Amino acid sequence: MAEQIQRELADLIRTEVKDPRVGMVTLTDVEVAADYGHANIFFTILGSGKQIELAVAALNHAAGFLRHELGRRVKLRSVPQLHFFHDESVERGIRLSQLIDQAIGDSNSDEKNRRE
Repeated sequence: MAEQIQRELADLIRTEVKDPRVGMVTLTDVEVAADYGHANIFFTILGSGKQIELAVAALNHAAGFLRHELGRRVKLRSVPQLHFFHDESVERGIRLSQLIDQAIGDSNSDEKNRRE
């Protein structure tokens, strides 16, 4: 069910949400409570901290509209309350990769200096 909600929300955000604060978001995960009462939606967006804050606010502001539209598309007894969160795992992964590359580069240059 979470995957279907993710697909439908991604389409709704892309086609129906006109708020410029949202920009180009990518939904990375949806976690639905066992009773379908709440759904946590995680997303990434390119931009600074301020742009991320604006996107979170805009998406949570549009949550009622998105929930209503989701109810039209997905037949559920109860459509969950939607809660949007910025997914920091992608940025953390990129940063870790950069640190590893830097450490390998430093290690290689140290080894090269020792040989000379």
